[in-house]
Amino acid sequence: MLKILHIGCGSISNAWLSALSIRDDIKICGLVDINSEAAEKKAVEFNLDCPVFTDASRAINILKPDIAVDNIVPAGRLELAELCLSNGIHVLSEKPLADNIKNAKKILELSDRYNRNFFIMQNRRYNTGMFSFRNVLQSGLIGSIGYLGAEFFRDPHFGGFRDEMPSPLLIDMAIHTFDQARFLLSKDPVSVICKEYNPDWSWFKGNASAICIFNFEGGIVFNYTGSWCSPGIKTSWDSKWRSSGNLGTCCWNGIDFPIAELSKTNGQTRHPQDKKINVDKIECSLYSHAGCINEMIESIKSGRRAQTDCRDNIMSLAMVFAAIKSSDENREVQIKEILEG
Repeated sequence: MLKILHIGCGSISNAWLSALSIRDDIKICGLVDINSEAAEKKAVEFNLDCPVFTDASRAINILKPDIAVDNIVPAGRLELAELCLSNGIHVLSEKPLADNIKNAKKILELSDRYNRNFFIMQNRRYNTGMFSFRNVLQSGLIGSIGYLGAEFFRDPHFGGFRDEMPSPLLIDMAIHTFDQARFLLSKDPVSVICKEYNPDWSWFKGNASAICIFNFEGGIVFNYTGSWCSPGIKTSWDSKWRSSGNLGTCCWNGIDFPIAELSKTNGQTRHPQDKKINVDKIECSLYSHAGCINEMIESIKSGRRAQTDCRDNIMSLAMVFAAIKSSDENREVQIKEILEG
């Protein structure tokens, strides 16, 4: 049985602890938070019989865990990564991988140096709708993909560090959608043009809205439009998706099941007709955090690399910082500029 030390007991820990506490192949051996009351509250809330600490180093020395769950703020991720990895502990981390690319690269180096895994929570991959939508794109059902688009519009009032971030939408939320795009296409981005903005009614200090146009391998265009200060007619947290191929189109609203249509007349008439087609259902047995956590733990057990290993996830993070750089400098930015800079 794997021993897990859970570090960081803020609101996001609820999703993690809900998924972790019901597994019978792991044991939550301790909780850590700089606020001991927060950790004690989670212990009671999730009926955990484990000690509480305010210092991660002390907890590691006493408990000798196999895995550390990182639920702290991004600015502290590198320091915690070095502490855990150097002590022979795998890390399951909340996104993003790091607060900047330089620190992300250092985490990759630490993972290699100490031969331990560092995984990122990209829970929005794990959904039957997402799996089924991906299968349409991967199977060639709508032909050769030329366009993928995602819309994300919500108005959360989090308070705390997100309200003070310079690019809260791109760094804290769009990372999910960018990662989903890579998952759907099984390709990597090449470049991006981005415009960040912040409406005058926004309660965020930084830019809470953005429009991004990514060029992916194979000439595929991925268009992202999103806002975290858009009241009314909200999209799903999983975004609203559309993909067009030479044979047809598939859409998924992030809630219901994907729908697809193919051209019935092969473009031979002035106004081509379309026909609805069935989309195969690809089941996701464990959703969201539970699915991503299962992938990470099973990869440790089997010795294989997980989908959301840091070595892969750095490309999703590079999309974020390339988009920010594009907006700041008002130009198209190559992804390699970020990775090689």
